[in-house]
Amino acid sequence: MDASRARPEAFAQLYDRYAADIHRYVARRLGQSVVDDITAETFLIAFRTRDRYDTSRPNARPWLYGIAANLIGRHRRSEVRALRALARTGTDPVAESWTDSADERVAAQAAHRPLARALASLSARDRHVLLLVAWADLTYQEVADALDIPVGTVRSRLNRARRVVRAALGGVDPTLVTELRTNPGAQEAISHG
Repeated sequence: MDASRARPEAFAQLYDRYAADIHRYVARRLGQSVVDDITAETFLIAFRTRDRYDTSRPNARPWLYGIAANLIGRHRRSEVRALRALARTGTDPVAESWTDSADERVAAQAAHRPLARALASLSARDRHVLLLVAWADLTYQEVADALDIPVGTVRSRLNRARRVVRAALGGVDPTLVTELRTNPGAQEAISHG
């Protein structure tokens, strides 16, 4: 980031490194209709505010996700409408293109409607935390940095969001669908966990 202050063309390295990740995350949150615009706006804002970036942070990834999350927040009404449509229809065209096998499609399809309802019912703050962890694969500290909140707040929001999602899926953690298919003993661990 320091280099881009003196040489703005150095910012291109940041774009090259993270644009695809930000693009995928925004697509998952809002769909294809605005993904290019939100991704571009994320990097435009980052470029314009690069002089305010805290260079003591070793990685710009959480900062970029924070910018994207703020922009997504502005579009959250669209996101909630999309989640409610998914809850009604059970079809997620974005996730459909990411699904590799027929078994995964069947397992994922079974969870789409209740999962979408649960996500739509979350507060925007809880949904941001949950999806930054689940879809962007950020650590708790990276989420805290991205949203400019304490790690303890990340943990409490994530815990609250996970409870809502788990309840909507009948007590099953949606991230363990693959493990349940391949490891029958995992169901017992979830029931007692």
